[in-house]
Amino acid sequence: MRVDGEVVRRGDVDLASGARVTLGAPAVAFPPALRRVHEDDDLIVIDKPAGLLTIATERERERTAYRMLADYVAAQRSGARIFIVHRLDRETSGLLVFARSAAVKRALQAQFEARSVERVYVAVVDGRVAAEAGTLRMRVSEDSRGLRVRATLGGPGREAITHYRLLERRARSTLLELRLETGRRGQIRAQLAAVGHPITGDAAHGSARDPVGRVCLHATRLGILTGTGRALTFDSPVPAAFGRA
Repeated sequence: MRVDGEVVRRGDVDLASGARVTLGAPAVAFPPALRRVHEDDDLIVIDKPAGLLTIATERERERTAYRMLADYVAAQRSGARIFIVHRLDRETSGLLVFARSAAVKRALQAQFEARSVERVYVAVVDGRVAAEAGTLRMRVSEDSRGLRVRATLGGPGREAITHYRLLERRARSTLLELRLETGRRGQIRAQLAAVGHPITGDAAHGSARDPVGRVCLHATRLGILTGTGRALTFDSPVPAAFGRA
């Protein structure tokens, strides 16, 4: 029961003159494991926590960001669907956009392919990075089992370009801002490891430190265009744990 849109649980509540009383199903709760950044008729933007898969794998099919959102939109309206636009590694936290229709999915993925999407990450890396800014241009490829991504200056693989700038040098680590020009799977983790500065906590790519129990990589900004050409920019604060890394 709602009075002027607000849920009322007491039957003896006083009603003002002209109050609108409605009866209906309870509002659908947003998945508590995800932070909702933005939601409209075309898309949903979330802040994914570290440790959660974007989509299912052979080993994990139930607890994924996609499954949680699929259940959420289906509960809102029968037959409603959610569509994956891009992904974040399980170990990476931060901003993810999902489309509410196949047409919106295609439009957003076209922006990713055209490299027009703004994607900014923040990472804590092992060691003290010397340069104030720079660009990593390498080729990235997966191993035969698709479990690990490696970056090399030449040879097989797909071109990967990441621009970086230094935010803070620390005694044993460096805080970097990273802007993706390409969006290859695992490119940031592989490229930083290749130049001798693996992301702190990333044991798979050579980090020997794990001070906060996670890979210190976070997608902090995402900028896209709507179907009408309006620019939307979303921000997610850097995890407080990065300050302790």
